[in-house]
Amino acid sequence: MLTPFLISLIFLLAGFIQGMTGFGSALVAIPLLGLVIDIKSAVPLCILNSLVITTYLSLRMRKDLDKKKILPLCIAAVPGIIFGSTLLKHVDSSTIRLWLGILLVTYSLYSLFITPKPRKLHSVWSYLAGFSSGAIGAAFSAGGPPTIIYTALNDWKKDTIKATLSGFFLFNSYLIAAVHTISGLTTIEIFTYFMISAPFVFLGTVLGTICYGKIPHQLYLKIIFAFLTLMGIMMIV
Repeated sequence: MLTPFLISLIFLLAGFIQGMTGFGSALVAIPLLGLVIDIKSAVPLCILNSLVITTYLSLRMRKDLDKKKILPLCIAAVPGIIFGSTLLKHVDSSTIRLWLGILLVTYSLYSLFITPKPRKLHSVWSYLAGFSSGAIGAAFSAGGPPTIIYTALNDWKKDTIKATLSGFFLFNSYLIAAVHTISGLTTIEIFTYFMISAPFVFLGTVLGTICYGKIPHQLYLKIIFAFLTLMGIMMIV
C-alpha cells in the first residue's frame, strides 16, 4: 500500500508544478518515481498522468491556442516519438537514469543562469524542437526542455507560451501513450497505478492553476530549477 500512496503524492506535486508553469511535471515526477518503481515503469505511468494535466490545461487555455504555432511542433514530434519509444524498449534502466540526470542538470543550470533575449526564430527551429521533444518524451517522459527553450526564445506573451506548451504536450502525451500501449510498455500494473494517482494529479493541477500568476514567475522558476539540478545530480551519482 505504501507504493501507491507515494506515487499519488509525487503526482500531486507534479500536477501542481505544471498547473502553475505549464510544464515540469515529468521533470519532477520521473526522478522521484525512480526511487519507488523501476524507471521503465515510471515513464509510461508519467505519460498517462500527463494526459490528465494537459487535457485540463488545454481546455483552460484554449482561447490562447494558436494552431500555426503548435502544428509544426506536432508534425515533427511524430517521428521523434517513434524513435524515442524504440530507444526506451532496448536501452537498460541505468543508462536511461544516467542520461535523464544529465538532461535535468544541463537544462536546469541553463535556465538558472542564462536568460536569452526573445527573438523571432526561423520556422526550422520549431521542427527541431518538436522532434527532440517527441524523442525525449517517449524515452524519458521529460520531453519539455527543447520546446520550452524554443517558446521562451520567441517574443510571445506569457499566456501564449503556456497555451502553446499545453497544446503541444496534449498532442504529444496522447500519441506517446498510444505508442507505449501498442509496444507493450504500458502494463496492467502501470494502468492500475494510473487509476489510483489520476485524482491526485488532477487536484494538484487545479491547485497549481489557481496559484498561477500569484507568485513572481521568474523567482518561482529559479527555485524549481535549483531543486531539479539537485535531483539530476542525485540520479547521476
